[in-house]
Amino acid sequence: MPNQTRAFLLGPLLKGVSRSFYLTLRVLPAGMRDPIALAYLLARAADTIADTSLIPPGQRLALLLSLRERINGTTCDDALIQRVAEEVAGQQIQSDEKVLLESLGPALDVLSQLGDPDRAAVSGIVSTLTDGMEFDLRTFPDEHSGQIVALNEYADLDRYTYLVAGCVGEFWTTMTYAHLPGTLKERPDVMAARGVRFGKALQMTNVLRDCGKDLRIGRCYLPQTLLARHGLDARDLLLPANSMRARPLLIELLRKALDHFRAALDYTLAIPAYAVRLRLACLWPILIGLDTLILLAQNEAWLDPQKVSKVTRQQVYRMIASSLLVAPFDSRVRSAVEARIAQIEARF
Repeated sequence: MPNQTRAFLLGPLLKGVSRSFYLTLRVLPAGMRDPIALAYLLARAADTIADTSLIPPGQRLALLLSLRERINGTTCDDALIQRVAEEVAGQQIQSDEKVLLESLGPALDVLSQLGDPDRAAVSGIVSTLTDGMEFDLRTFPDEHSGQIVALNEYADLDRYTYLVAGCVGEFWTTMTYAHLPGTLKERPDVMAARGVRFGKALQMTNVLRDCGKDLRIGRCYLPQTLLARHGLDARDLLLPANSMRARPLLIELLRKALDHFRAALDYTLAIPAYAVRLRLACLWPILIGLDTLILLAQNEAWLDPQKVSKVTRQQVYRMIASSLLVAPFDSRVRSAVEARIAQIEARF
């Protein structure tokens, strides 16, 4: 593949579709950057297929499963690329996502050019992430059906957060040991477990932040058992006026998210201070996630999709600037994280 094509995929196109995550990718040490960026691109393409609601869920699922087989090397279905371009790319409102789907062939070529360990790791993580997308398509109704389905138990939510984010923590850890040997202070099994909880922290944040929006496409990730314990059902959450009534449920799930964030802090502090780029790549999503939870804990209309608790781009840039003086010092990293956790808990 020409170098300029690879450079476009892992440069301008990546920036166009990854938004804030692009900042984290760019600060990573060079050896880790390409396989993680490629995994993101492939997963984002799969996610775009899974989320294109103008296409029937069954058709999306068929394309998703075919893409997973192609990424895993169990099929050489060259017609898949054309099918994605014809059936999905033309439905995209965002031009960057359209270009991403039209660039799926070159992205798969880049995957084939990776060394064996990186190729296996990238294929594995994208496969697991597509398991999470398959879970969504099989569990929840068509977005236009007017129906709502809730997960059954907290274990279902916990499994879901692993499939769509916790597994990324494992992958990230694998890439770190492979490309920066001797850097992490803890054993691989300890770091992998913390990495899983790191990813779950970020996805729990997304679930709580996006609850109002997800409900309107028929998806309630807040489990029925928890809803029932607080005297609620999924349709009650459709009413923004019930935000305060549902606040005890929010607090219960915020506590679970904060426990995961504490593991994410331990993960970050296991990265030596001299590996500042790797530390920053972990610290930024933690701080953005906790700042989101601060807004959520303060939001008396958290179920209203018009009042989403979202950190602004300017706030992100200010956090990035201030973190440059924080990351090289264990005490400052711990203080920055624990102060945010305390601010959230003060709202309980």
